[in-house]
Amino acid sequence: MESLEKSRARRAVAASLYLILAAVGVVVFALNTGSIRLSPLEVLSTLLGNGTGEQELILFEYRLPRIIITALAGIGLGIAGAVLQGVSRNSLADPGILGLNAGAAFGLIVFVSFFRSMEGPTALLIPMFTFAGGVLTAILIFLLSYDRNRGISPIRLILVGIAIEAGIGAVTLFLSLRLDEDIYSFASRWLAGSVWGREWIHVGSLLPWIALLAPFIYSQSKKLDVFALGDELAAGIGSRVTRNRIVLLASAVALSCASVAMAGGIGFIGLVAPHIARRLAGPQHRYFLPIAGLVGLFVLVAADTIGRSVFQPVAIPAGVVVALVGGPYFLYLLFKTKF
Repeated sequence: MESLEKSRARRAVAASLYLILAAVGVVVFALNTGSIRLSPLEVLSTLLGNGTGEQELILFEYRLPRIIITALAGIGLGIAGAVLQGVSRNSLADPGILGLNAGAAFGLIVFVSFFRSMEGPTALLIPMFTFAGGVLTAILIFLLSYDRNRGISPIRLILVGIAIEAGIGAVTLFLSLRLDEDIYSFASRWLAGSVWGREWIHVGSLLPWIALLAPFIYSQSKKLDVFALGDELAAGIGSRVTRNRIVLLASAVALSCASVAMAGGIGFIGLVAPHIARRLAGPQHRYFLPIAGLVGLFVLVAADTIGRSVFQPVAIPAGVVVALVGGPYFLYLLFKTKF
């Protein structure tokens, strides 16, 4: 048993190191690519304070905030997906599939309908609005998917999430059509998962959510492991199942909604990242939770870099690139999973 534990720990450390190297590589590549290309030497010189005014503008005002936003959001979505899958005991659970992204989108549309701005201090309110939309959606989905005798049925959870997502999506679309042209243009880009135009204030809005919630969720790793035993057995060994589920669900919803608020309607990362992490580090959450975050970081930064560099002069939103990979992977998991 001890040797198995050490083996899993070594696998987790090795996978983390490889993913960190891959993440650093994709970030360096992202800094060098765009409509105006900067060579690696120019990027290094600018980071050291020796670049031209134009290079500093491109790097510090446009590329770095965008890259940091995608990195933080990728971490948040990867960890949130792992928590949702653990708490619901559903390997197909994901913030997008369960309708949380739709709830967050509704919160954003309500925000821009009232404030009509993504600039200045009011941008700090966006996570609050998306959090409220995501929480209300999560409560509705779990109430409708709960059965007194069987608890939460995995397939019912998915079906209810799809239905709620469709309904909220229709209301969101109706409200967005009532916006003026500029605000509607922003809303449509956001819904497609575009991170164009992000600034340092948006980084400051997202960073505290990731910095506080990710370590807290990691500290609850053992409680997440207990959920795999089933509610009755978990309660039998002394776990406070209902309380732990509510706390972890609230944390996952907050993490997901804050990430979606700043990165847009990104789907499938919360589905794909935990599965890849489990394959790399095994089933224990203390090993694969950090890896799920790193996978999310790598995937989202890579998707945004591909979308804005490969398809020039037309930039493809990161959400579209992720969906091109995540959609087929979801179908694979759907046919593989036995209900």
